[in-house]
Amino acid sequence: MSSQPPTSTRQDSGQREAATGGPETAPFPSAVRTPGKRVNGIDGLRTLAVLLVIVYHFNPDKLPGGSIGVDVFYTISGFVITRLLIAEFARTGDISLRQFYRRRWLRLVPALLVVCAVTALLSFAPVQSFRHGVSAALLAAFSLVNLVRAAQSGAYTGVTAPLGHTWSLGVEEQFYLLWPPVLLLLLRRLKARTVLIAAAVLTLLPVLWRFHLWNAEAAHRIYNGPDTRADQLLAGAVLAIVLARLAPDDPWRETLRTWSARLWVPAFALLGLMAWQLQITGDSAWIAPEYTIGFLVTALLAVVLLTSLELLPGSPLNRVLSLAPLAWIGRNLSYGLYLWHYPLMHLLSDLGVERMLFPSTLLATFIMALASYFLVEEPCRRIKQRGRGRGTPTGRSGGGLRTPEQVLPTSVGAPGRAR
Repeated sequence: MSSQPPTSTRQDSGQREAATGGPETAPFPSAVRTPGKRVNGIDGLRTLAVLLVIVYHFNPDKLPGGSIGVDVFYTISGFVITRLLIAEFARTGDISLRQFYRRRWLRLVPALLVVCAVTALLSFAPVQSFRHGVSAALLAAFSLVNLVRAAQSGAYTGVTAPLGHTWSLGVEEQFYLLWPPVLLLLLRRLKARTVLIAAAVLTLLPVLWRFHLWNAEAAHRIYNGPDTRADQLLAGAVLAIVLARLAPDDPWRETLRTWSARLWVPAFALLGLMAWQLQITGDSAWIAPEYTIGFLVTALLAVVLLTSLELLPGSPLNRVLSLAPLAWIGRNLSYGLYLWHYPLMHLLSDLGVERMLFPSTLLATFIMALASYFLVEEPCRRIKQRGRGRGTPTGRSGGGLRTPEQVLPTSVGAPGRAR
């Protein structure tokens, strides 16, 4: 099949847009989804990503590039969040930013605050790793760990320990703060195609910024900065816009399906090779390329996997990642696993657990993640769902008015809870 849509089709479409001042069909025809539909393979990918990070934190020598699990998480988050926002805009002609931030707070912050509270309490116990527990808890609670670490050109100080891993949550929260209003502004002012172009340009800006900043002393600044990591989240956002723009019978959609079928195996293999061999800390020849163009390369590989999971439900990748245990853990426990593994690793190490540190910490982490899910996250999810029904469909809280071509009568289902 040709990778280019028929010329006449594109010309006719352009003539209709020029004649009517807008596209003949809805700008995001694929934003409307079956209510409750989710791609289990994406949840399974979350599980693999968090396991990579956990193993990396325990033994970076055995898996020096395991931190790319965070990069994959970023791309998944940018994709899922943007898809949700576009779906809301397609349905109502607006985005309720107030409701978005409420949902994000309920999804992420209560579970984080529990970890912060436990960490702060442990600072009063004779546990070496938690002597800065109060400062770490305060910085993590306000999503500032990444900014503090970005300002430290030398070795990281203990002020963020033992919650240093929450730097990644800071980057994500800062993205959530800025991207929705930017996307809403683009959706209100521009045609769908121009929104896509603008998002792609925004994705390239952090890469140029990293090249400008790069030197060995700027490694912490680049690794922890929200501005220098935004391209990984925006790459997922671009994919969400692309898929929302393409109708089910669009020739470009079939082209994407064809190429994702060809590329997911090398993309998956390359990500695995990077996790196994790519040393991103210390003295390494990989440091400069990874800290300049490498973050975007990782994100693009994750985009290939996401495209395959979305468009090829019968692929071997989707079937494996959709296995019930992988999908359930990724959907319900991945956030709790990420939150708890790092402080528990330090706590058990300080308590003298050595030979069985990894299995002991893994078991304790799963127990705490389950407790977090059933006692904190699931009750908050129910509160979030109750509040969703009270949102204003016409979006006065978001500030926009609906136009007839923007409103799609079909209901839109949430494709998944963003991590």
